[in-house]
Formats: sequence, structure tokens, C-alpha cells
Amino acid sequence: MSQATYIKLWADTQRELDTMLQREREEFLQPQEDREKVWKMLATAYVRYLEIFRRLEASHAHLIHQQKRAAVRQVLDGVMGRLLEIKREMVALESSECHCMDGILLELQRVPEDIEIPIPEYFVKENLRVLQEREKYLQEILLNAGLLEEEPVRAMTLEEAIRVIQVAERARQGRARAAFMRRIYLEEKRQSKKQQKTTRINPDAAATCIQKVWRGYHQRMETEKLREEEMVFLGMSLPPEVEARSVLQKANVLQGEVQEREDYSFRQELREAEGSHIKETLQDEITQCFVECRHITGRFPDYPPEKTGGSKAIFIEKHPEQVAEELAGKKEAVKKEEKSRKEDKEEAKAQKAGKKVVDEGWKMSPSNFLSILEEGSSQYQVFWENRDNKSDFLQDHDPELIKGGEREEVEEEIRVQVDEVMQEKLLKVKQAVDGEIGPHGKKPGKGDKGSRKTPGKKKISELERDLTPDRTIDSLFQELAEEGLLIQVKNVNLSDYIGYYNCQRNILRETGAQPVPSIPEVRQLVALYGILPLGSQTVHENAPLVKSLLLAGPAGVGKKMLVHAICTEAGANLFKLTSSSIAGKYPGRDALMMMLHMILKLNFRRLAKLLPQFLRAVKPQDRVLLVGTTSRPFDANLGPFCKVYQKIILIPKPDYLTRFALWKHYILQGGGTLTKLVNLNCLAQVSDGFTQGHVVEVVHTVLTELRLLQMARKPLRTAEFVTALARHDPVYIEEEEAFQAWYAKTPLGKAWIATMAARDAEKEKAKKKGKKGKKGKGKK
Repeated sequence: MSQATYIKLWADTQRELDTMLQREREEFLQPQEDREKVWKMLATAYVRYLEIFRRLEASHAHLIHQQKRAAVRQVLDGVMGRLLEIKREMVALESSECHCMDGILLELQRVPEDIEIPIPEYFVKENLRVLQEREKYLQEILLNAGLLEEEPVRAMTLEEAIRVIQVAERARQGRARAAFMRRIYLEEKRQSKKQQKTTRINPDAAATCIQKVWRGYHQRMETEKLREEEMVFLGMSLPPEVEARSVLQKANVLQGEVQEREDYSFRQELREAEGSHIKETLQDEITQCFVECRHITGRFPDYPPEKTGGSKAIFIEKHPEQVAEELAGKKEAVKKEEKSRKEDKEEAKAQKAGKKVVDEGWKMSPSNFLSILEEGSSQYQVFWENRDNKSDFLQDHDPELIKGGEREEVEEEIRVQVDEVMQEKLLKVKQAVDGEIGPHGKKPGKGDKGSRKTPGKKKISELERDLTPDRTIDSLFQELAEEGLLIQVKNVNLSDYIGYYNCQRNILRETGAQPVPSIPEVRQLVALYGILPLGSQTVHENAPLVKSLLLAGPAGVGKKMLVHAICTEAGANLFKLTSSSIAGKYPGRDALMMMLHMILKLNFRRLAKLLPQFLRAVKPQDRVLLVGTTSRPFDANLGPFCKVYQKIILIPKPDYLTRFALWKHYILQGGGTLTKLVNLNCLAQVSDGFTQGHVVEVVHTVLTELRLLQMARKPLRTAEFVTALARHDPVYIEEEEAFQAWYAKTPLGKAWIATMAARDAEKEKAKKKGKKGKKGKGKK
């Protein structure tokens, strides 16, 4: 599609986003008492934001104009963050990670595939070169350390060698034939020119000449077509559909190169034109602040260090009148807090006394992304809504927009230079006027009373402090790789985790059973809590922070595959911290702290006490996610699990539709051919209770290299897969019940049970009221 199509898609999506923002102002800011109405509002907003997310991602991926892509990127990150905030409200309202969206989808005329979470292309595309270099560097380290075996060069079979020789010989014959036919064609052309010179052309001869030309053109087209077919047969060229696909790939690569073209810079022009004025203005403002501060406090202030922003910290400070107002506001806030505490105590006493307490109802939590979305919407209206895109054929930059963005960077560079000069001037003025010596205004012989260490922060500071100041990132990367802690990521996508929606789960949900997510819901949760925050810095810093995630389920359901999919989609490093991988390495507590510090800087029993400290040290700007996998969580103590892992996802075994798709996918992927002798319905029915890992292992067991060679004369049969499947043990009902019983003891599982109990109690009260009402009417 053309650029005009994606610009129109962006414009339509922006209008829909403005409608959603207006609806949020009208609905979400008002307290609501009806839980069903709140749920409907949240679910509708979730589905609509997902649709906006999908359209913005398509526009961002295909737009070439860099400034337009930057504008779309800002709104795209805001929509992703808003989705996570709405998801948090839905989980808190229902006390469950799984939601019944059938009614909302039906009302909005959507299908279940419309609530799949799209993964933005820019997560990997913008850092593709860095990721490729990192992967190549890791592979070299592992090869040199002997941890990775080189793939042996497979010897060519006799059949393959004969085919190569045949292709080469047919190509030689084709070239020889083409040269021979060219010589004949040139000779005939030479003879025809001689005849034209000797004979005079009459009308009949002219008609014959025209016919000859047309027939020659037609025959050349046919010959060209036959030649292309022959080249495809000889293996010297690609089929038309494959060639078209390669052309499309080249076009996508070219589009990426155009998107990544160098930014135009006007910094030098801004420095020359406005640099001196900016420098003088900053010096005057800083000097004025120092003079006013000495007039109020009686001494010159200390110059703020560069860590706190330098002179920025001076400009952030308020005037004396503003400070007085702020103090008065703080006193009022303290009074309000004391008043609210008294009200809470009175409310607790009223509950103990049996009095009814008025519930204010549900209200949406404050958002960190609505301001981002509103800012992006206003920028679109100012810069892009009425822009003439037809004349912008080259999709070139807008100089004024670039200057506006770079002016702040120029001011920051000049501010650093001004800080150095003004700091020296301040020291000289302090020494001359107040007699103070030293960078912090200390007089000789006086100590710093405020240099005492605050107790109680030793554990956090051990991880936050830089324990390896003299080492490079490459050396840490190499050490962790050689120790087997930094491992290669398998190239799998989240969409490779095959599964379909199961409507029967919603029926079980209505009976009050603990909700277990379906495979599509597992994909959604992994994308929401794992991939989106890791892929976007803005989302990770402002969205509800999820530092740890636990994937629990029977062996073979794809837990490790999901971990690799998270790293693949987000372009993240993968550190393996299992008990076997760290056994005998980094002994002692200090060594373990060093290992965790190295992991944190570079981007289970021994770690049980240190992991909570490690997670406390992880800050929103550190894109780090701790992902755990377990097939027997009920054998461990539940307390440490709940302290370490914020989110727990229970992964189920595949249902009938998923098993059908798995058998078909992996048989075809393994090189097998599906005929009437392979009954996929039978395989899906027989494999009830088995996991995805069982299906993959069975297919690999059956489709050996020898079996693939026999495929033409001996087609595959259902019995071959059933026989291999019988050698494995399924997931029994007892194990499933053990997982559900364990999950019911987690905080979210307990909250679900309490919520269902409260709803049952409300229903019983309603029934009793209804019976009393009927009895009263009967007496009358």
C-alpha cells in the first residue's frame, strides 16, 4: 500500500483515539456502584484500545517520514501503557487474570482474534544490527569456550550428487543451445536485409512483413515463456511466486533503509545563531538566583552538583512566596490526613458495632498515560492534521520541527559549559564575601554533620552500588556467557505458540470454578506482562511495573518456549539462573551478590533470600524481567513464590482444537505428507491429556530421515503416531487438580474465592428479599 493509505489510517485512528479520550473523561472519572457496568466499561475500552493499538502499529511500521513515525511512536507507547492500566483494573475488579469477553465481542461485532496482542515491529527492527552483532559475539564466545558445537558439514548423498551434476549439465546444454540459436537468428536477419535491398516491396509484401513481425513478436514471447519454465526446471531461477516474494522482501528492506536514513541536524546553525544569547541568559538567571538567595538566607547557596541536574535544580526551586504557599498546602494536607484517619477509625468502630457503611463505589485509578495520549493528540492536530501530504513526494523532513527538538539539546550543552564557569565564580565570590572555602562552602576545621549513613539500606545498596567500576560491559558479557549463565535465545515468536479459544472454559467459570487461562489468553498475558514492557522504555517506566513472572504448568506445555519467545520478540538477553546452572559457581553470599550485580548491570535455594533484594534493586528504567518456570510448584513453599513473583500464569494442556492444529502443523513442518490414511481427528481425540511437547516428540520419532525417503511409496498412517504416543504418559486428572488447588492458595486465587463467596452471599440475600416480598403480598 502507498504512503497515502497509511497516512489516512493514522488520521482515522487518531480521530477514534480522540473519541476514546472524551469517553474516558465522561465515564471513568465518575464513581460507579454497579460492578457489571464498570466491567462493561473496562472491557469495551480494552477492546477499542486494542484496535487502536493494532492500527497505530501498522502505520508506524510502514510510514517512511521519520517525524511522522516519531509522532505515531509517542501515541503508540501511550496506548500500550493505557492497555496495561486497564488490564490492571480488570484484574482487580474480577480477582482473575482470565476474563469472559464473549458478550463484549458480540456487542462490538468482533471475533476472538481481535483481542490478540500485536507485537510492534520496532522492538527488534530498530535494534536489528545491534542484536545481530550481539548474537554473533555470543556465538563466538561459546564456540571458543567449547560450550557450543559447530554444526558438522553433512556429507552429500549419492542421489543429491547426481542431481547436482544433472542440473549443471542441463545448464551447460541450455547455454550452448541458446548460443547456437542466436547464431541462426543473426544469419537469418542478415539474409533478410539483403533480400529487402534487392526487391521492391508491394502492398501484399508489406502486409506479409507486418504479419511476420507480429508472428515473430508472438513467438518470441512464447519462447521467452518456455525459456523461463526451462530455467525453473533446471534450477537456475526461482518460480514466479517465489521471485515475487523475494522482490517484496527486497522492497521491505529498502523501506527499512529509507526509514533509517540519517537525521538532518541543525545544531551547528543553532549554536552559531542562538548560542551566545542562550549563554548570556543562563548566566544572568543563575546570578540573579544567587543574589536573591543571599538576600533571603544571608549566605550564598551551594552550587548543585551535576548528578542533581546542575543549574536545572536552581531553576526548579520556587520563589519565597511559592515556598510559603507550598508549606501552607502541606499543613492542610497533614490536617486532611489526620481527619481521614479519624474517619477510618470511626468507620471501623461502626463496622464493629454493626452499623452500615456507605460505599462510594468504584473509581478509576490515576493514569500516567492519558497525559501522553492527550499531548500526542494535540501535536497531531497542530502539526499533521492539516498538512498537505500530496506535495511531499520524497517524505522529507520538516526543518522547523527538527530545530524545535534540537534547541533543547543545544541549551543543555551550553548549560553544562555555563555551570563550570559559574561554579568557579561562586567559589570566588563566597571566599571574598563570606570567607567560605571549599566546594561545599565549609570553613576550615568544621566537619560535615550530614554525612552520616542512613541505617537499614545496606542490602539494597549492595546491588545498587557499582561493584565492577573498572570492568567493561564486554568483559562482563563474556564471563557470564563462559559460566553458562548467559545463553543463546532460540528464534521463536509468540505466534508460534499454537492454540485456539475454548468456549467451554466460560461455562465452567459460571459454575464458580477457578478460572484457568486458555492458550490464547496465555499468549495475551505473556505479551502484556513480558514483551510490551521490555520492548518499550516509556511503557516500562510508566506502566504498572511487573518485575517478575512465574509460568506454572505440567511438563511439556511450552513454558521454556514462552521464555525464549519473550526474549525474541523484545530483543532481550536471556540469563539462566536455575539451580543446576549456578551449582558450584559464585560460592558464598558476596559472590552471589556480584553475580546478580553483573546481570543487572549488563542490561533455587541459594537465591531464595537474595532474589527479593534483587527485585527491589530493579528500577523502572531498568528493563529487567525475572521469569520463572516450574512443573511442580506444589512441592515448594508457597511463601517465597508469592514474595518473588508478582504475576503467576497457570498454563493448561491443549484442548481438542489445539491438538488438531498441533498435529497438522508439526507433521507438515517435519516434511510429512497428509493423506486420507492420516486421520487428524482421531489423533486429536486419542492425544487427549497429552501436552504439546508429547506431540512434537512423537512427530520427530516417526518422521525420521529414512521414513521421509519412504514417503512416496509408503504413505504415513495414523497407527504410526498412535504407537509412538502410547510410549508416553499423559497428564492425569490428579495432577491438574493439584495445580488448581495450588493456584487457589495464591493471593489472586484467594481473592477469587472471596469474590465468588461475596457474590453468592449477595444472591442469597436477593432471593430472601424476593421471598419475603412474595409472602407479604400473599398476606395482603
